[in-house]
Amino acid sequence: MSSAPASAAPLLQVALVEDDPALRDATLQALMLEGAEVAAFPDARAALGWLTADYPGVVVSDVRMPGMDGIAFFAALREIDPDLPVILVTGHGDIAMAVEAMKNGAADFLTKPYASADLIRAVRSAAMRRALALENRRLREEAGRGADGAIPGSSPAAERLRAVIEGVARSEIDVVLSGPHGTGKSHAARLIHDLGPRRGRPFVTVDAGVLAHEDAELLLFGRDPAAGGAGLSRTGLVERADGGTLFLDGIAAAGSALAARLLALVETRQVFPIGAAQPRRLNLRIIVARSDEAAEARDPLWHRLGAVQIAFPPLGERREDVAELFRLFTARHARELGLAVPAIGEAQWRHVLAHDWPGNLHELSAYARAFVLGLTEAGVASPLPGERSLAEIVADFERTVLEDALRRCRGDVAQLQAMLRTPRKTIYDKLAKHDLKPSRFR
Repeated sequence: MSSAPASAAPLLQVALVEDDPALRDATLQALMLEGAEVAAFPDARAALGWLTADYPGVVVSDVRMPGMDGIAFFAALREIDPDLPVILVTGHGDIAMAVEAMKNGAADFLTKPYASADLIRAVRSAAMRRALALENRRLREEAGRGADGAIPGSSPAAERLRAVIEGVARSEIDVVLSGPHGTGKSHAARLIHDLGPRRGRPFVTVDAGVLAHEDAELLLFGRDPAAGGAGLSRTGLVERADGGTLFLDGIAAAGSALAARLLALVETRQVFPIGAAQPRRLNLRIIVARSDEAAEARDPLWHRLGAVQIAFPPLGERREDVAELFRLFTARHARELGLAVPAIGEAQWRHVLAHDWPGNLHELSAYARAFVLGLTEAGVASPLPGERSLAEIVADFERTVLEDALRRCRGDVAQLQAMLRTPRKTIYDKLAKHDLKPSRFR
């Protein structure tokens, strides 16, 4: 059974209970012409033996049936799952009974004779409510789990990534991860390290924030005690990865001189700290992440590795994974923020499933965070009209993004600038606007 609808309009699944064979066949045909998947039953007890609490569809049942009638059947279904939508089909004499059932939670009722269009309309409406009810149930379940999945998703792309990463991780070979920004390359790099033979050794990330820093050479290669001068000796990030994994992310940010030193490191596995008389040989596994940007495509570093290359597709090419990823991000942000997961509304759910997500996982994660904070449309936690202006809502969201980024880069403004791809002056203006001091996050 699918974990989520594949599009904004859920697949119609209907359990039809009707004791009249002619009416049952006619209704079955009308539903199937609309693309519905129908399970038909001649009586309520047969349907009760088949239906479960996770049934993703809608029940359509006649009221007057021998043995267990529709009202008793509806009461029994409420015991199985109170969220299971039931549409009752009644004669004119049973309208009061059907109205009472609706007060008790029935989804709708139709009086005989009814038009096929009315049935389809009622089923579609109930199916959307069912999809939302099950999705909110999954959101709550995901929030209760302690750990995120490795490479989540059921798409062929996700399955391929899992298989390749698990296979590559067991080896000592270097790896190049390629794909657009925000497709999960950093997470995969850490996963390759954690699943491999170096899992107990250091995992050191060198990202664009480090490579673009004015003291990048010192940060990367360190300073030998013999260098003397005012600067203190220190071990560089590259040497700290000795015995473990060095992850190079955003190599296009390196200048030509620094890129040449990194290239020498890749080819020789040796590092020359500032002021050192001799190089130091290192035992490294190197993982490089590169985007499809022309600057990185021309860079000689990644293709000198002789490494396995793993391509990460944009989220738009693995749309069947969007719902699962949204649940994972929602649960993660809820845990981080110490908040309960709000109920998702129809407009939000349609946006999750129909949006193209050009920003890939980063954009979806940001939307999930806004959803948890009640900053998305149609959520139960959203402010009521007139309580807050659009500017106030946008300002809150901007502050949240900045705080999240500051935590991730531990208050390093250079890394923050590279992460958000925003000019330095704009970064400082935004930090001042929201009274955010990077020193608080170090």
